[in-house]
Amino acid sequence: MNFDFSDDQKMLGEQTRRFLADRCTPQHVRAVLEGDAPYDEQLWAGIVDMGFPGTAWPEEAGGIGAGYLELCVIAEALGRHLAPVPFSSSVYLAAETLLLAGSRDHQQAVLPGIADGNHIATLAMADGPGALTPAAIQTRYSKGKLDGTKIAVPDGSTARYAIVAARSRDGKDAAGIGLYLVDLQGKGVTRSTQTSIDPSRDHARLAFKGAAAEPLNDGKHGWQQLQKVLDRAAVLFAFEQLGLATAAMEMARDYTLERYAFGRPIGSFQALKHRLADVYSLVELARSNCYYGAWALSSDAEELPAAAAVARVSASQAAWEASKENIQLHGGMGFTWAFDCHLYYRRAKLLSLTIGSEQQWKDKLIARVAAA
Repeated sequence: MNFDFSDDQKMLGEQTRRFLADRCTPQHVRAVLEGDAPYDEQLWAGIVDMGFPGTAWPEEAGGIGAGYLELCVIAEALGRHLAPVPFSSSVYLAAETLLLAGSRDHQQAVLPGIADGNHIATLAMADGPGALTPAAIQTRYSKGKLDGTKIAVPDGSTARYAIVAARSRDGKDAAGIGLYLVDLQGKGVTRSTQTSIDPSRDHARLAFKGAAAEPLNDGKHGWQQLQKVLDRAAVLFAFEQLGLATAAMEMARDYTLERYAFGRPIGSFQALKHRLADVYSLVELARSNCYYGAWALSSDAEELPAAAAVARVSASQAAWEASKENIQLHGGMGFTWAFDCHLYYRRAKLLSLTIGSEQQWKDKLIARVAAA
């Protein structure tokens, strides 16, 4: 079985990296990090012009119908360049939810607008801090209206649409949870931007008070559908983490080859070689697991839940270790604001929590392996 990408897919990845190398430098990331804009509007417009958001969507939904393997190589490039754009919220989360659980009308209402850059969409899951469980979801849906609060909503400050996980009846079980489409420009919605470790990716608190909402799939089986969406998103986020880990590792390697001490490059010292070798091992392990996840996602294989969990865990570990060692191997300067090391560290920490922590995905992996 061949898990490698095709020549055309590799070429797409190279073209995406070249595009981002010009449009998404560390200076562009810093401009969003240090400024007031929630994302880089010019970069987002360029990504839309390239047709990246609709890569895996069917043509009737405003996409180009290429496939998930192509989307994975794009995700890796976006992660490598730390792109400060609302791509993951709109594509990995909102679009995947609509494709899995939304009606044709819901898809037509939202997906073409994302593809042409007219609006942003997101998925609102958590009511509060802690693991996402059925009991933790207490936002209520009744008679076409939503009441409750969602926190840490990706790109919630600028999104036009949100798909909200809410409860339609009393209790703490999964049976009463549904997914609901909300126009965030409508009445009954209040937003407030939330500060995170990586301000180059916007997050917001959304408060609903009698906000109009439409149920996806009649509001039934919402919890099961949400788990399927998270499995799909886990593979795509893992590729972003893989791209980030690779870039951080290469940055550390290049610095150790350029920095001299005692008359030779510090990269020639055995202790530093071992540290870089450890990072390289984690990155390559994550790469193999991500490729397996990409195959499972693109073929809708029954192995997807386990493959998604192992890709998510290994990519989180690789991104964390690569970004941490990048700072350490830069020495005292690695901790300063002037160097770019902290940009990778910030994004690595943020991505490791976006759809659940590494520990939560370890628990999922153990449960899924045991069940199999």
